[in-house]
Amino acid sequence: MAKIRRAILSVTDKAGVVAFSRTLHELGVELVSTGGTAKLLRENGFPVTEVAELTGFPEMLDGRVKTLHPKVAGGILAVRGNPAHREALEAHGIPAIDMVVVNLYAFEKAAARAGISHEELIENIDIGGPTMIRAAAKNFQDVAVVTSSADYEAITAELQDHDGELSLSTHWELARKAFARTAAYDAAISARISTITVDGTVDGANFVDEPQAVPGMFNVILPRKQELRYGENPHQAAALYALPDAAGVAGAKQLQGKELSFNNLVDLDAAWQLVQEFRERPAAVIIKHTNPCGSGQADSLAESYRMAFACDPVSAFGGVLAFNRDVDEETALEIGKTFVEAVAAPGYSAKARTVLGGKKNLRLLCVVNQDDPFSVKSISGGILVQSADRETFRRESARVATSREPTEAEWTALEFGWKLVKHVKSNAIVFATANQGVAVGAGQMSRVDSVRLAAMKAVLPLAGTVVASDAFFPFPDGVEEAAKHGATAIIQPGGSVKDQEVIDAANRLGLAMVFTGIRHFRH
Repeated sequence: MAKIRRAILSVTDKAGVVAFSRTLHELGVELVSTGGTAKLLRENGFPVTEVAELTGFPEMLDGRVKTLHPKVAGGILAVRGNPAHREALEAHGIPAIDMVVVNLYAFEKAAARAGISHEELIENIDIGGPTMIRAAAKNFQDVAVVTSSADYEAITAELQDHDGELSLSTHWELARKAFARTAAYDAAISARISTITVDGTVDGANFVDEPQAVPGMFNVILPRKQELRYGENPHQAAALYALPDAAGVAGAKQLQGKELSFNNLVDLDAAWQLVQEFRERPAAVIIKHTNPCGSGQADSLAESYRMAFACDPVSAFGGVLAFNRDVDEETALEIGKTFVEAVAAPGYSAKARTVLGGKKNLRLLCVVNQDDPFSVKSISGGILVQSADRETFRRESARVATSREPTEAEWTALEFGWKLVKHVKSNAIVFATANQGVAVGAGQMSRVDSVRLAAMKAVLPLAGTVVASDAFFPFPDGVEEAAKHGATAIIQPGGSVKDQEVIDAANRLGLAMVFTGIRHFRH
């Protein structure tokens, strides 16, 4: 490859650009730059050619027009191996540009800022930057395009090791990243402006935000963050895709343990989503194959874990754990008593790290919560998108359907069970007390079978528990089965054509029954 002799730099995010420019300068590269970037480089002692000097045309229109000029575009797009292109550059006095260092106006950050005006939002749409990036990526064999400060260090090392040259494979990899960046940028713009309508006239436009329950255009452009050993099964390839600054499980920091698997990540996400339902007190959940096999809340994290473990100690073996508080030493000692695949928590004390550090294969993750607005599932030929299930239980909006109202203790247990059943695969049944999941029935084809399954697997006593059901009981048999095992109250959405028969059965058996009007299917 030919040496890098001239580079144009125009960056919004200026992190690392001074050190990177120093390398270029020391290698004899002429630096061409715009506005703020040029000012920064001059302040650090580097000779800089302003774009306006290169083009012979000043920046104008409040900076909207800077690099949109044939002397910039031509210098980037000219194919060096094409004699006609070389002649055109010479005839018009256009210098070749060998490297483009550009990152874009921070539209994504601007779009996420509360209260931003629509005019300011529009001004944060970069035009010249994407143009230069795409031009350089198109002409990748002759021009290196750098769109992320994360690449500065590796490029610096290669330039220094090869006398100012970059390999063709590096040029190509940078071009791939560049096209991915402009695609993601355009996707972010498209997604945001799809929620805005405008009326009025050109001189008096009225922009109105009209957020949509589901977007008119659903764009998903994410970089591959991590290749996984395999997918759900060893014969399936898999990878994790996420933005570099993602929160949630996708952006979790792994502190120790083996590489995360596809199934680990799916279970960790299920565990993390469930434990976020509990905010007031320390809580712990245990997940096996995306279903909770234990959950508890208490005054201490260790006690909440002991309660979760007690629900189903057999299934807890090899499970995935999540906590809503930092893991302390006492909790870590409890975790260490059985085999666990992975743990997700906001943090870990130093003593907890020491205790768990002895289990070299145990995966420990620090997770920052993120409430995604949508959930996505793939089907053959497309994807399904729905708004996230953020519905929470409100006692005042529930309806007591039976002649007996729940006691205060039953109300508390019903609320706990309702939070839990929301995260169990349908048909979902949960036996619960005020602070503990006692038994879980999941994934059965009939609801009464889910009740029977939960009762069959129960380790703890069911007498005096309440039952939560993610959808209505279509027949009285499920209620009758729950009562047979000692349940005293039931919470369910209601809405069956046989509701009255179900209510009559509950009254006959002395149960209290609450209708929420909200269904929590989880397929």
